[in-house]
Amino acid sequence: MRTYVRYPREVESLRDLSITPISESPLPPKRDALRLSQVVEVARGSGSLLSSKDRSIEVSGPLRALVPRLQRGIVAVVDGEPGHGSTTLALQFGAAVSALGEWISILDPEGSLSGLALLEAGIVAERCAVVRRVPTDRWALVVASLLDGVSLVIADAPPRLRAADARRLIARARERAALLVITGPWPAEASLRMRAEGGEWVGLGDGSGSLERRDVRARLETRRGIEHAEISSIAHAG
Repeated sequence: MRTYVRYPREVESLRDLSITPISESPLPPKRDALRLSQVVEVARGSGSLLSSKDRSIEVSGPLRALVPRLQRGIVAVVDGEPGHGSTTLALQFGAAVSALGEWISILDPEGSLSGLALLEAGIVAERCAVVRRVPTDRWALVVASLLDGVSLVIADAPPRLRAADARRLIARARERAALLVITGPWPAEASLRMRAEGGEWVGLGDGSGSLERRDVRARLETRRGIEHAEISSIAHAG
């Protein structure tokens, strides 16, 4: 059955009409302007819609000596012998991202991370959420949930983490354009691996002075190769 449409006299031909199929219409009806504005705000905050420029973070502070820019959506692994500074290095990732006004989250499995330690590492406390004492069997689920809501997650990987869970977190970080910084063993690939090789506290003399900072020697391993650097003023003592 054919349908005939009578056009106004002002329209002399179909070429005078601007017809856009509903399926291709870029905007909803005007009565939905409020909903449109809400959708735009959500889209602007979506990692999948980041421009190529916004997909990397310019690093400031001591970490810049090894990592001038950080790519969003990657996994970075920081390890080292106990007491050699791996936690201190990991916190520097948080300092770099929170300094840009973005939210970060830190998993503190033992509840031993103090607010003073965050401030001394340069982390903006108002932009940092600390999640304490996460059960091992819920660790991957909690990390995945945090990647949905913040720009960077720092987490100490539990022993015997399954490779399948690690790969799912890699995919989640990539999808959300969020950074995942892991301390400890990681049973999957990582875009960069940093190892703390120890360091020295500066400020003490022979029977005088006070601790001022810790200089940590670090080794960075990426797909481009291996680099070494000494990162100064990385942790301050009160």
